[in-house]
Amino acid sequence: MEILPTRKERKTLMKKYKIITYGCLANYSDSERIEKKLKDKGYLASENPDLVIINICSIRQSAVDRAFAQAKKYKKVIVTGCLLDSDRDKFAKYAKIVKKEDCLKTKITHSCLVPIMTGCNNFCSYCVVPYTRGREYSRPQEEVIKETKSFIKNGAKEIWLLGQNVNSYKYDFPKLLKNINSIPGDFWIRFLSSHPKDMSRELIKSVKELPKVTEYINLAVQSGDNEILKKMNRKYTIEEYKKLALKIKKEIPNVCLSTDVIVGFPGETKNAFKNTLKLFKEIEFDMAYISKYSPRPGTLASKMDNQISFEEKTKRYNELNDLLKKISLKRNKQLVGQNTRVLINKNSIGKTREYKTIKVEGASDNSFVDVEITKALIWGLEGKIK
Repeated sequence: MEILPTRKERKTLMKKYKIITYGCLANYSDSERIEKKLKDKGYLASENPDLVIINICSIRQSAVDRAFAQAKKYKKVIVTGCLLDSDRDKFAKYAKIVKKEDCLKTKITHSCLVPIMTGCNNFCSYCVVPYTRGREYSRPQEEVIKETKSFIKNGAKEIWLLGQNVNSYKYDFPKLLKNINSIPGDFWIRFLSSHPKDMSRELIKSVKELPKVTEYINLAVQSGDNEILKKMNRKYTIEEYKKLALKIKKEIPNVCLSTDVIVGFPGETKNAFKNTLKLFKEIEFDMAYISKYSPRPGTLASKMDNQISFEEKTKRYNELNDLLKKISLKRNKQLVGQNTRVLINKNSIGKTREYKTIKVEGASDNSFVDVEITKALIWGLEGKIK
């Protein structure tokens, strides 16, 4: 006898969704919140959805182009996220445009994304965040700590504190780290992102001394040339950045230092690009998130003269990425034979405290394991359980 679904079940079966995210961790964090709301209303995740939600950040044209192609593929589409007015108009022909609500609460997994602030006051000349997310707003410490405690109580093993510039958190970021570190439980604390101009001694000390704060710092440089940094409105010199980066490496010897960099910014001469190559050789970043400059409407950079051709940007991207590969492999080889603690995500792949990707055969998902590093790869490591 065939068992037919009830009326309620038939209604639920029709409510299928898919979320497509283009952007940074903040966008993925927002997508988690959206997904929780959909599940609470009875929606089911599906590759054949009745509803598609595209969550996007307009900071890169390539992301906008990919999202636009997706929006045209489906019948019922909602677009949300950090959208420029010009992008809103473009998507409006194919989708409903909405703003996210209640975007400061997240769902519980083994790795939880916790926004501590939104918006930005820096107004870098290439960036749309101050226009799409507004000026800086910091959540009260009590609210962040209460939320984090609930995640730890329910089994979270990793807490990511998120902000466009966590260093400028209104209520004392090093103090927040200290307070979260004091929460009972076996978990790690990570944070993104840090602006060099606001990286304090107290924050470096917190990473060095607080046992639950991991030794991973993303310190975006964006360019190795002073003239380009000035055009970007980054508010520090390359000499100041080098001094800071080397101080971090000295104070925290096992730190994994990553950076963000833009190649092909308007007016970037060959010599200016060589200065970025020089910086990479001097600092030896463990990882770098390299992007080709993408003009965003409404930003100062989009109106600047001497725009670089796509072909030249691609050439510079490849050259810098090839250098990064050599440095990354060199740095990873130095770790072979060492013992480390790893948080396994799934399929035997995890992260070290220093946020190095590592494969550990036989390790259980969502668990901490002690590992001996046995092999170095360009972008990661391999190890065995001790």
